[in-house]
Amino acid sequence: MRIGILTAGGDCPGINATIRGVCKTAINHYGMEVMGIHSGFQGLLTKDVELFTESSLSGLLNLGGTMLGTSREKPFKKNGVMSDVDKPALIEKNAKELGLDCIVCIGGNGTQKTAAKFAARGMNIVGVPKTIDNDIWGTDFSFGFDTAVSIATDAIDRLHSTASSHKRVMVIEVMGHKAGWIALYSGMAGGGDVILIPEIPYDIHNIGRTILNRLKKGKPYSIVVVAEGIQTDGKKRAAEYIAQEVEYETGIETRETVLGYIQRGGSPTPFDRNLSTRMGGHATELIANGQFGRMITLKGNEIDSMPLEEVAGKLKLVTEECDLVVQGRRMGICFG
Repeated sequence: MRIGILTAGGDCPGINATIRGVCKTAINHYGMEVMGIHSGFQGLLTKDVELFTESSLSGLLNLGGTMLGTSREKPFKKNGVMSDVDKPALIEKNAKELGLDCIVCIGGNGTQKTAAKFAARGMNIVGVPKTIDNDIWGTDFSFGFDTAVSIATDAIDRLHSTASSHKRVMVIEVMGHKAGWIALYSGMAGGGDVILIPEIPYDIHNIGRTILNRLKKGKPYSIVVVAEGIQTDGKKRAAEYIAQEVEYETGIETRETVLGYIQRGGSPTPFDRNLSTRMGGHATELIANGQFGRMITLKGNEIDSMPLEEVAGKLKLVTEECDLVVQGRRMGICFG
């Protein structure tokens, strides 16, 4: 068999470890040929590919980013300079000409949605979930999330000392447009006093009261962790908006920090390296068994898979019943 592998959407720690897991299993265990596709689905439009050998895969386990490159190319979207071209049909034609028996698509929600559409058209596809936001439906965790949470938690830990020294409120903004998993996990792990996520509405007066109550109890500083996608006035970033509102409500000097793309770069944590390796290996196993149109999942501690059509178009969001939210509230943490 000859399989293709591509990475689409944003970069994320653990992609290279996943490529390594897929390709080493394919070459060493199943005797397959593996073709790397550059720049996501764009590489299938232009046949920008390379044939992998085992030596191509050296040094990937701890390497951040993606050695294949990535793009935001969405072949089913009707726009751009090639809008007169039937991109899905061209991709199918090129995949056939390249002799690909299956394509492994490593990516987030958009990538899995595109993969599901190709699978519905009869292409042999296996998806591997990749996002630091952890918002892909059907899997408990996606690789990249643990690394992003570790980076954000380290940043929050460092802000405690500055906030304490200056008796300030520190607002830190982490990634998460629609899902607040990074804010929740890093906020809890880093000892945040207020955690604001897109899924739970907040009352700025309540946040002000929480911070003033801490002051009355002899706690002169507070840490506020916010996801970038929380509701604001629509003009300012989340951290800037909340910092200004908190200072107005409390009269306490407030500073903001935006963590940004630092969360997405660099070397993956050991957890993410092992998760990537397991997911990559299982993707190759599905291909060997002729099980296509599926996305790899983590359920509890078991690696499994589910049909791509069940994943496509859905988001996994934080709920009020999430055990970390429930436990946080019991401990007096304000969620808005």
